Amino acid sequence: MNILQECQGVSRIAITGHVRPDGDCVGSCLALYQYLQKRLPQAQVRVYLEQPAETFAQIKGYDQIDSQCEDTEPYDVFFVLDSIPERMMEPAKKLYDKALKTINIDHHISNTGAGDIFWVVPDASSTAELIYELIDKSAMDADMAMAIYIGIIHDTGVFQYSNTSPKTMEIGAELIRYGFDFPRLILETFYQRTYVQSQVLGRVLLESIRFMDGSCIVSCLDRKTMDFYNVNNKDLDGIVNHLRNIEGIHCAIFMYQTDVLEYKVSLRSDEWVDVSKVAAFFGGGGHKRAAGCIMRGTFHDCVNNLSLHIKEEMEKTGGSDGR
Repeated sequence: MNILQECQGVSRIAITGHVRPDGDCVGSCLALYQYLQKRLPQAQVRVYLEQPAETFAQIKGYDQIDSQCEDTEPYDVFFVLDSIPERMMEPAKKLYDKALKTINIDHHISNTGAGDIFWVVPDASSTAELIYELIDKSAMDADMAMAIYIGIIHDTGVFQYSNTSPKTMEIGAELIRYGFDFPRLILETFYQRTYVQSQVLGRVLLESIRFMDGSCIVSCLDRKTMDFYNVNNKDLDGIVNHLRNIEGIHCAIFMYQTDVLEYKVSLRSDEWVDVSKVAAFFGGGGHKRAAGCIMRGTFHDCVNNLSLHIKEEMEKTGGSDGR
């Protein structure tokens, strides 16, 4: 795919990602935004995302993100990154449907491709890695490199998840040559937590429950508890990874309440469970080792339904019953 060729001669370009944007979504969207602004200065380029966490405010273009999406005029080209159209915020989805050309760039295995043009590479570590491959390297600068680097480190767990390839490491090495302070970036955007976020993490760990002979773990925050700590979904990023890191755990589930009898579910696993298949059954998606979905019902109903599919995946790989 040649991004500039697809945008040749156009005057209005939009970029969006999924709801509750994470580091890869924000990094890839803002990297593409910077690139198009540099290479196509005559075009109007807008980024539509739900307001990302302030930890990403240091990325160039963060202050230009439009979370209201009140525009009604159709766009010539509409990019959907790190997502499928169904996971976009609703106002952006309406503009996407009116666009003259739609382009989907993603790395989730559950994405079968959407839009007029799509480039889905499940083996890529992140959508940010794909953006790096697509842009003209003569346009790269420190700001663009930093945006891509943030996307990569957030979807690879700072190069520790199984989706990290030698190619990913090589790209990371090329990016830090641009001279941004990458150790500080890793600390501030990936590891650092506020005191309240640390309190919530402690509570989630304290109230977690192991099941399936201790091979799985689940924890949940209800709306009342979130209100007590005055936290929202942006404050809960990374919690599921702490559950997964517990010794002996093959699959971790973290849930938080989004409405009456409705929960956002995050899943993390090792080689014994393909959580993308588990999430897909409930209308979600993601990667083999990291996926998510929205579920409705009581907490116990959700866990019981999830456990049936997790057990099925474990039995396929020999990860249960005396592997």
